[in-house]
Amino acid sequence: MSNQNDRLKTLQQLRRVGSLIGKYGVYIALVVMFVAMSFASPTFLSVTNLFNILKQNAVIGIIAVGMTFVIVTGGIDLSVGAQLALVSCILGQFITNFGVNPFLACLIALLASTAFGFLNGFFVARFNMFPFVVTLSTQLIIRGLAQVISGGNAIPLTSETFQHIYSSKVGPIPLPIVILFVVTVIVYIMLHWTKFGRYIFAVGGNVHAAIASGVSEFWTKVGAYTISGLLAGIAGIIFTAKTSSAQSNIGIGYETDAVAACVLGGTSFAGGVATIPGVVMGIFIIGFIYNGMNLIGIESYYQSMTKGAVIIGAVLLDMVLNRKKG
Repeated sequence: MSNQNDRLKTLQQLRRVGSLIGKYGVYIALVVMFVAMSFASPTFLSVTNLFNILKQNAVIGIIAVGMTFVIVTGGIDLSVGAQLALVSCILGQFITNFGVNPFLACLIALLASTAFGFLNGFFVARFNMFPFVVTLSTQLIIRGLAQVISGGNAIPLTSETFQHIYSSKVGPIPLPIVILFVVTVIVYIMLHWTKFGRYIFAVGGNVHAAIASGVSEFWTKVGAYTISGLLAGIAGIIFTAKTSSAQSNIGIGYETDAVAACVLGGTSFAGGVATIPGVVMGIFIIGFIYNGMNLIGIESYYQSMTKGAVIIGAVLLDMVLNRKKG
């Protein structure tokens, strides 16, 4: 009897530890990585370097918070990297070749990326198609369209007004970081404080119960993918302003970084579980991995291997924690 009680206590303690890891693991990992990198490189803790990390990862961050909506519903959006290329090429054509006002060109580009996000959601929700198949297919279509628009050539963007989207500051803070912060706050409010956010979690958690409660699965999923397309478009504008060049081959692999940030932040592939603060921490971890490895001179292919291993570890942890809850 005593042995059985001891086992029960041990199991309860393990569950508590697992619960704490699930809730705070990403924050612990971020602190450990922060401390390790500060010892590995003396320049890591400089204000300039920390601002550079945030600025360089603003694009991935904006994509990731948009991807969160999709993953919470139990889906995935593999077309976001191609969306960057499409937005870039549209901007190049309209600003450089057609002489359109940069802000109007940005609006047109955003409408295009949002429309493709809507189409992704429509095919997934209306025909119950696998999100992986739908978004992989639209990824090919979108990137092909970007190549058609640009003719396969890089289009220089010399508009100083447009370039200021990346280079300007709000006080001491670079504008891309401000945009990331504003987008994150808006998404946090939408996901955690609105009826639409509750619908997103309901559809991802138990779609049949959500439908029985009067939630529209169709419009919830369409809304999630549309938001993902819109935010991918905003990220595309920032990235193009950074490079000052419209290219059809940009954004390759960015969907992987976005998924990694979401998974590291506790967003479950099973659907119905996510927190925006967790996703933000995931973005920082991805940024620290790249920046820290660059500072200590680790080759890029080791960075890719490390990122892949981190994703697998995060997914395995998510599966273990979900199994315990079940």
